[in-house]
Amino acid sequence: MNIHGFDIAIIIAYFVTVIVAGILVSRKAGENMESYFLANKSIPWYVLGVSNAASMFDITGTMWLVMLLFVYGLKSVWLPWLWPMFNQIFLMVYLAVWLRRSNVLTGAEWIRTRFGDDKGGELSHISVVIFALISVVGFIAYSFQGIGKFLAVFFPWEISPNVYALIIMAVTTVYVILGGMHSVVITDIIQYIIMTVVSVFVAAIAMNKTTPEMVFSVVPQGWKEIFFGWHLNLDWSNILASVNDKIAGNGFDIEGAFGAFFMMMLFKGVLVSMAGPCPNYDMQRILATKTPKESALMSGIVSLVLFFPRYLLIAGIVVLGLVFYSPQLQTMGSQPVDYEQLLPYVINNFIPAGLTGLVIAGLLAAFMSTFDSTINAGAAYIVNDLYKRYINPNASDKRYIYISYICSIIVVVVGISFGFVTDSINSVTQWLVAGLFGGYTAPNVLKWHWWRLNGMGYFAGMMSGIITALAVPLLLPGLHILMGFLIILTISTAASIILSLITKPESPETLQKFYKTVRPWGFWTPVLKMVLQNEPDFKRNTNFNRDMLNVAVGIAWQTCLITLPIYLVLKQYKPMAITIAILIITSIFLKINWYNKLEEN
Repeated sequence: MNIHGFDIAIIIAYFVTVIVAGILVSRKAGENMESYFLANKSIPWYVLGVSNAASMFDITGTMWLVMLLFVYGLKSVWLPWLWPMFNQIFLMVYLAVWLRRSNVLTGAEWIRTRFGDDKGGELSHISVVIFALISVVGFIAYSFQGIGKFLAVFFPWEISPNVYALIIMAVTTVYVILGGMHSVVITDIIQYIIMTVVSVFVAAIAMNKTTPEMVFSVVPQGWKEIFFGWHLNLDWSNILASVNDKIAGNGFDIEGAFGAFFMMMLFKGVLVSMAGPCPNYDMQRILATKTPKESALMSGIVSLVLFFPRYLLIAGIVVLGLVFYSPQLQTMGSQPVDYEQLLPYVINNFIPAGLTGLVIAGLLAAFMSTFDSTINAGAAYIVNDLYKRYINPNASDKRYIYISYICSIIVVVVGISFGFVTDSINSVTQWLVAGLFGGYTAPNVLKWHWWRLNGMGYFAGMMSGIITALAVPLLLPGLHILMGFLIILTISTAASIILSLITKPESPETLQKFYKTVRPWGFWTPVLKMVLQNEPDFKRNTNFNRDMLNVAVGIAWQTCLITLPIYLVLKQYKPMAITIAILIITSIFLKINWYNKLEEN
């Protein structure tokens, strides 16, 4: 496409702004480790929440959601549970509070509050660092694949997508190195504002250019229905036959039984959510809040500020693509549909010159907000959990900050190297979602809820999960992602339990300190008895039923935030009114049964 010179000037101005922001906060960020990686825990929870939401507003993930809505219609709102999207609700209701009570710098450091400093604690700590660094490298490779292909479509110069990716990642790395968490949060806020404006603008164009009749004339029966039966019952044969191949290739309709896939997806989603946040930017935002209560509020606001603008953008792109791009897709016959072309088509045909630059800057912002947070989190683990602990524990703050600069560059270089050898965005996505996180789930669910899990068991579960996650795609390349998750989960669970039972439990002092500080519910009766011997007035956590009820209501609340903008863009006002009513009811319920009962400590 041809991009106007004024649009290029807007994009350059955006880059200059974020780099200057990094320079301005570099002195403050360089005070010490906590300032660099957690901004001295001084940032208001709502600012951290918006920053966290911006980090999740990535362009590659957004285009994946565009494909889902285009192909599956309203039923697509359930499919992001595969990640799972509702993990933020578990964090909001109780897990963020449990995590923040530790008052540490990274997730790996947190693990020592559970397993102590003996050999098991040391090994479990190392396993979290390994997992964190592998996941960070995976996300950078995922980002590298997406941003290069995206930019190559828009800019007029004959440059390889990989070169475009290198340029954008270099710019992002500069301001992250300069400003640490301060820079990440400030630029995330700028990026979020831009993306919200872009989303509203695209949605308004879609609503102005189309009618419901125009949209529903080019989609199959059942596309606008949010609910489903055992079978998907969505046939594109008479409209765009190649979409049926996409449905079959996605693997969301197992042997024609979409209901079976949904149940497996829900099972996986709940387990992964109960494991708590992975050691990435999400966990860093929780640890950066001022208090445990604010960590819960921060996690709650993420859903509120993320989904409405993001799905305005997604719905706008899909509606315009369905109505105006479908004729071109039909001429392709049985050839696979290139969904990555939907966004360039919409921008090229519906966004006027001058505003195109803002839209592209906003989409770049969506990428950069995810990328910068990933770099910051990865460097934190290397410096705090490896260099400071094992190499130079008595170095000065300036030395640690200097090493942070180097580690940020190393993380980016390694991630980009893997990006060069990765075949596709989808292959990285599937591995991250089903493989790597499958290995993380079992030991991290057990660490919260079973007192007998020790450091050796945790280490065994994490390492067997990581190794299996790396091996399954190589040994069983055609295996369904959820089947792969079950294999990895089973092996990791068995390793965690067996190693825990054949080795000694953690010391009574470590278990009691963790239980009194974090106060989890679960299978902790032996530890509770030990605590009561010394502190008869201690009260155990009896909030399991209330927390699970709030989680269920919270998931319904979050789903309404997703469906509402879609109904708005489609001008489906009756279901939109029902959605608003459910949103109000669930909001009132959560106000009474969650917010009003949040502990101040």
